[in-house]
Amino acid sequence: MKFTMAGIILFTENYEECVEFYGSALELKTLHKIDRPGERLTTYLLGDTYLMVESGGVSSNSAKTIEQNPTKFRFNVADVLETSAFLKGKGIDVRVFEHTWGITAEFADPDGNLCALRSDAGFGD
Repeated sequence: MKFTMAGIILFTENYEECVEFYGSALELKTLHKIDRPGERLTTYLLGDTYLMVESGGVSSNSAKTIEQNPTKFRFNVADVLETSAFLKGKGIDVRVFEHTWGITAEFADPDGNLCALRSDAGFGD
């Protein structure tokens, strides 16, 4: 099978806040936006994939547990500490973890969906 592109659809309760988070805070490039009766979505470029944010999900006041949402967005970056500081500067609560294999940082979007940063160094080793 040959795919031309893969994507993830994220159903959100706090649509506007999530659009602001992924577009402004994480600075993902907008591919397209639809806002018409019965259809409201924003699609971002996410590496070689896309992230489509739509309404219709369920939010949590804090980071969702694995039972509430068994997925996590992980974004590989060149420098986790630098990127974490950048996100903290935008008011995002980021927790940094050091492992024997590298550094990660975790945070949540406005709906409580888990997100993480991971150092590029050593990925896949």
